[in-house]
Amino acid sequence: MIEIKNIAKKFGKLNVLNDINLHLAKGESIALIGPNGCGKTTLIKCILGMVLPNKGEIFFQQKSIFKDIAYRSKIGYMPQIGRYPENMSIGQIIKMVKTIRNSNETLDIDLYEQFEIEKLLNKNMNTLSGGTTQKVSATLAFLFNPNVLILDEPTAGLDPLAAELLKEKIIKERSKGKLILITSHLLSELDDMVSEIIFMQEGALVFHKSVVALKQETQVEKISQAIIHILKHKTV
Repeated sequence: MIEIKNIAKKFGKLNVLNDINLHLAKGESIALIGPNGCGKTTLIKCILGMVLPNKGEIFFQQKSIFKDIAYRSKIGYMPQIGRYPENMSIGQIIKMVKTIRNSNETLDIDLYEQFEIEKLLNKNMNTLSGGTTQKVSATLAFLFNPNVLILDEPTAGLDPLAAELLKEKIIKERSKGKLILITSHLLSELDDMVSEIIFMQEGALVFHKSVVALKQETQVEKISQAIIHILKHKTV
């Protein structure tokens, strides 16, 4: 569904991405992980068209994203830190996004209902806690029933119940054949959610493996243990 070919990006003299090649298939829930500064966020922003690479191509359903921006309407994006006009209410934000998207798709209101957003519609964004802002971001990411979901640290700041509701929703959407890309520093929460792991370090791809293959190679049960084992033994 998304093909990344030889993507490289520099900011000044700093190499942020070094010849990244990836194939992200529909029906997969993929964890994009690595230490801070490894290039995860820049790669996501390249996929979203927010950052232009210095080299390489990105294809969405076999079409270059640099020649057709319409692909963005098929992606739901949840940023790590949602930034919204502070003087607007949650209801106004949702209405504004609906107007901008102008979509005829049936809206997915699962998270809207489960997070009880209707009770919060009159609250201004500048009065919200970080967790409530995350709920708004998650609701908007899923609302338009996109084929692809890109979720940047999706459970950060959420209370345990909200985090579980979101994880269940991610699993449900993957079962529908959607492509889901997740960044997370909490490796322990990935075991039930993801089918593949992409590990990056210093702007380079270290490995892209299925969870099944990763566990078979390392003979451990948890993703966190498998990744530590691979990095220690460099069996990539």
